[in-house]
Amino acid sequence: MDFQALIMVGVLAVAFPLQGTHLQVQGIEGIARRPSGNHMPSPKVHRAPPAGAKTTICVFSLTNLSQVKKVGDAGCFSAVQTRLVRQLDTDDSGRFRIELPPGTYSVFTKKGNVFYATRRDEKNNIAPVEVLPGKMTRVECSVESSHAAVY
Repeated sequence: MDFQALIMVGVLAVAFPLQGTHLQVQGIEGIARRPSGNHMPSPKVHRAPPAGAKTTICVFSLTNLSQVKKVGDAGCFSAVQTRLVRQLDTDDSGRFRIELPPGTYSVFTKKGNVFYATRRDEKNNIAPVEVLPGKMTRVECSVESSHAAVY
């Protein structure tokens, strides 16, 4: 190895050390499901969770009920007036993984031009999810469907 190559290897080793380098990955991961049919609790019947469904996942800055425009059914919105942070299509089985900076977000599913989320906290923040440094937070989303009965 000539002197110039040796210097280059030394510079690269200082600039990009291998030991102690750990990139923290955090965000959300989970599955989007389309509930339908009978979900009433029963002591004798143990139902499997609904199948996963391909959809679009939209992650917004934490969004309050006062920051959306409702459409018809509960949980349906035509506009979300906070910043869209990430948008991603799930795979065919509804699974997704989105890397995000630490913080608190609202997670919606999207069908056409309608956003869907039914869960709220005590302050009326819609579908809040906290992302912690170095952690992937598990999320289960429901996909709106006006074509199947849920009871």
